[in-house]
Amino acid sequence: MCTAAELASFRRRLARVDPVLANLIRAAGKFTHVPNAEHTPFHALARAIAHQQLNGIAAESIFGRFVGLYSQGAALLEAELVLQTPDEKLRSVGLSFAKIASIKDLAAKTIAGTVPAHEILHTLENEEIIERLTQVRGIGRWTVEMLLMSRLGRPDVLPVDDFGVRNGFRLAYGLRGMPTPRALAEFGARWAPYRSVAAWYLWGAVDLHKAGKLPAPTVKTRIKLEKRRSAKETVRRAKKTVKRARKVPARRKK
Repeated sequence: MCTAAELASFRRRLARVDPVLANLIRAAGKFTHVPNAEHTPFHALARAIAHQQLNGIAAESIFGRFVGLYSQGAALLEAELVLQTPDEKLRSVGLSFAKIASIKDLAAKTIAGTVPAHEILHTLENEEIIERLTQVRGIGRWTVEMLLMSRLGRPDVLPVDDFGVRNGFRLAYGLRGMPTPRALAEFGARWAPYRSVAAWYLWGAVDLHKAGKLPAPTVKTRIKLEKRRSAKETVRRAKKTVKRARKVPARRKK
């Protein structure tokens, strides 16, 4: 994704255009991310779907049983076999009906070529990959951005909707609130062509903060922040929701 020489050049440029990130890189140390292209796009995306809205341990357990339906080893999933599997069998390993529908849609679109093979995926531009893969039910932009970074090693991806990246930015730049995704995208333009590297270090900023090793920002950063609801606004919205619910007529008993 980024060689040591490229990272050194990137940091020298950042010292001029973004000293806060330059200091963060210095504090965090060596860039150690290594892309993992071990699995096919179908296998990787099926795993991403299985992990949605679950903690890592539970999701891995379910996904392990899912893969185990087809092999006792760490074999790659095959779209054709998954598409032929009855929903009841997939449900028995812990997958919800919504995730089963998403995985089968992924399998169908893999067979149709909408989700390309790994060797073809490498030849496509980031936005074309995002446009194609987000056609799959349950696959959003964030999931594809994680694939671009972790599987394909694309160096210039900035997942502005990622909570960890935004929270890392908030901590590293000493902000009172979270930056809006749009504002972060505009600010992060200065990190091109290594925005993936910047994201990796922003994730690391959270751990540095917990360890008390995050450097204080040397300059003040002005960026649009998300509006925080006041307690009064939260109560007002709750009352409005209750009032709306009371207007819904109760079902008549047969």
